[in-house]
Amino acid sequence: MDHPRFRQYAWFFVAYLVVVILFGAWVRIEGAGAGCGNHWPTCNGDVIPQAPGEKTIIEFTHRVTSGLCGIFALILVVWSWRVSPRVFWASLVTLVFVMLEGFIGAVLVKKELVAGDASLSRAVVISLHLVNTMLLVAAAATTAWWASRRREQAALYVGRGILAAMLLALLLTNATGAVTALGDTLFPKQPALDGSLLAQVQSDLSVGQHFLVRLRIVHPMVAVFSALFVVGVFLALQRKKEIHGLPVHRLLKSGQHAVFTQLALGVVNILLAAPGWMQILHLLVAQGVWVIVWLVVLETWNAQPLPVVTSRSRVA
Repeated sequence: MDHPRFRQYAWFFVAYLVVVILFGAWVRIEGAGAGCGNHWPTCNGDVIPQAPGEKTIIEFTHRVTSGLCGIFALILVVWSWRVSPRVFWASLVTLVFVMLEGFIGAVLVKKELVAGDASLSRAVVISLHLVNTMLLVAAAATTAWWASRRREQAALYVGRGILAAMLLALLLTNATGAVTALGDTLFPKQPALDGSLLAQVQSDLSVGQHFLVRLRIVHPMVAVFSALFVVGVFLALQRKKEIHGLPVHRLLKSGQHAVFTQLALGVVNILLAAPGWMQILHLLVAQGVWVIVWLVVLETWNAQPLPVVTSRSRVA
């Protein structure tokens, strides 16, 4: 049975998740993570804050939008029961990740790993937080994609080890990106448009710098490697004639454009010293790359290799 309304709702939920993720980044950029104190789920001990300041409004609004994710995810699960078993299970996994997302957020608040905190604990937790966020988006995208597709899989095969490595590379890229973004927020630097980038890198790597500053170099290196890896896999897949005309072919082309756009944004982000608006844009495209790569993996994970035709089999 076709369920156009459910498909629309499922894709709306994916888009809403991305908006909430970007809002969460804005909370960090504004240093508003402690806007509700160390109270959770209340805000400064109140269900609705009284006479809130700017940072309290930002943090409370983020909590409200995040709370709506739980309601929307529950609706997704209930509605998906009428669509198909695999869509239902994908939506159920989505709900689980939404709950984990809320739990990690609560840990950040209760342990006061927010605002100006520059501890190793915060760096570790926000990395885990972003990994869970990516898995949440992947589960939601799976729900929407399976609700939109009639085919079980494309007639395309690639080794599962390569697909898994590609996903792990992107997870590592985003985790290191979260740490770098935290360092850029807590230890801002000057733009390097005057050619001082090399001098800044050397300064960042000096022994006296905070570990978040010294780790700035890690993310660009990991990102470049991951980008080349993803593009290489996508180009190899695109050469296969059996994918032409299939949705995965369009995903592969869009994915390559998105990866190169993300690399360009990364360079601009470094040169401009990671202004808030640029961090948001960079994160938005990163989510787009992740969704595209994840959907390509969905289309290829269960595909079987085509039989090898030998001269003997042709004679037979």
